[in-house]
Amino acid sequence: MIIAVDTNFILDVVTDDPTFADQSQTLLGQAFDSGALVICEIVYAELAPQFDTMPDLDSVLDTLNIRIVEGGKEVAYLAGRKWVEYKQAGGTRQRLLPDFLVGSHALQKAECLLTRDRGFYKTYFPELKLFGGR
Repeated sequence: MIIAVDTNFILDVVTDDPTFADQSQTLLGQAFDSGALVICEIVYAELAPQFDTMPDLDSVLDTLNIRIVEGGKEVAYLAGRKWVEYKQAGGTRQRLLPDFLVGSHALQKAECLLTRDRGFYKTYFPELKLFGGR
């Protein structure tokens, strides 16, 4: 199984978040045991501010056995269309286009998504399986 990983799980582990680090580490381990872990370019970009160098970031991803899978124009187009649906339904700036790129990438390049933001993805990507759930 290919499991896309949302930024928050990796940040929890990297920053040793006092609330979520242990749970995120456990779920990342379970996801790894279930298959291959992947991220998209947006997640990589969201992680970059935590690292002084690209090799430092790459080293952590290697340690966590997470690889980048490029999305391409199909992922970008789907994200844009989903964002339009969100805006037409009265969406506010609370949700930015990167959230839709993560969901589109997971839908097209993985079999499920590991995220803490389950409500959002269930609403805007109902066909997307969430790791540890539906």
